[in-house]
Amino acid sequence: MSNALKNLASAAALALGCTVALAAPGYALDKVSYGTNWLAQAEHGGFYQAVADGTYTKLGLDVTIVQGGPNAANSALLISGKIDFYMGGPQGELSAVEQGIPLVDVAAIFQKDPQVLIAHPDAGVETFEDLAKLKTLFLGKDGYLTYFEWMKANYKGFKDEQYKPYNFNPGPFLADKESGQQGYLTSEPYEIQKQTGWEPKVFLLADNGYSPYSTMITTTQSMIDTKSDVVQRFIDASIEGWYNYLYGDNTKANELIKKDNPEMTDGQIAYSIAKMKEYGIVEAGEALDKGIGCITDEHYKKFFAEMVGIKVLKADTDYTKAYTTKYVCKGVGMALKK
Repeated sequence: MSNALKNLASAAALALGCTVALAAPGYALDKVSYGTNWLAQAEHGGFYQAVADGTYTKLGLDVTIVQGGPNAANSALLISGKIDFYMGGPQGELSAVEQGIPLVDVAAIFQKDPQVLIAHPDAGVETFEDLAKLKTLFLGKDGYLTYFEWMKANYKGFKDEQYKPYNFNPGPFLADKESGQQGYLTSEPYEIQKQTGWEPKVFLLADNGYSPYSTMITTTQSMIDTKSDVVQRFIDASIEGWYNYLYGDNTKANELIKKDNPEMTDGQIAYSIAKMKEYGIVEAGEALDKGIGCITDEHYKKFFAEMVGIKVLKADTDYTKAYTTKYVCKGVGMALKK
């Protein structure tokens, strides 16, 4: 073979090798980690979906979901740089701004916070305002200091005397018809109905004026400054994962959820998905027209003003440091909705 032909053959072989290498699954994937805020559940489904169906891989990412739980410290792991993204919330990031900690919300998967108040079906509680007539409200400490303060400031009749600590056991509520308790739209009502056979009255705070985003994708300012492309790809793939989880075949994602959290049941998963859809937890407001994950200045400012109004945050806090809108509201994944 002539030298010219040898050189041509070598070049062709090299080109073929590069093509095969680039096409090979897992080639040069960026490794990133996302820490959730609790044990695996349907409320985390879109992230598990993007792992299960290869959406993260398709966008050049090798993603590890770091499960949260009662003994997890995933928010601290984000601050220390041990994980890349965290399932945060605007109050946490706004508080971080006040402390000089550079955490930033880059996507809002839940447009509505799923926080609810629950009452007995035969206690004369038909509206959110009627909850003020109850003798007792079982609330967690964080709820008492935030949304209960907001309730007292925006509705008549709510008073500190109603408060009793909620120990994450529905027993005291079930035993007292004149009480209400906090809960998560997608979990406590299901468990109460399963235990008692009756359907509780459920009132979503977000549908009564309380406006925080929830289930955020939160990262550090350093990650934005040094790996902005990775941030964008993780957000886009996660958004696609959520569309596919809600409207496609989510079987494999649910298998991963149950693998991480063996106590999770198919019944609970189905209930959670149905309630997320019924109440527009993922798709509401700007997300209806601009896609899952949308963050707007107006929405974030409204929640900040609510927290300033109840003196949870300082009025001179630069709330704009807690979020950015540059990665979302671009209609990503909307074509996947069936």
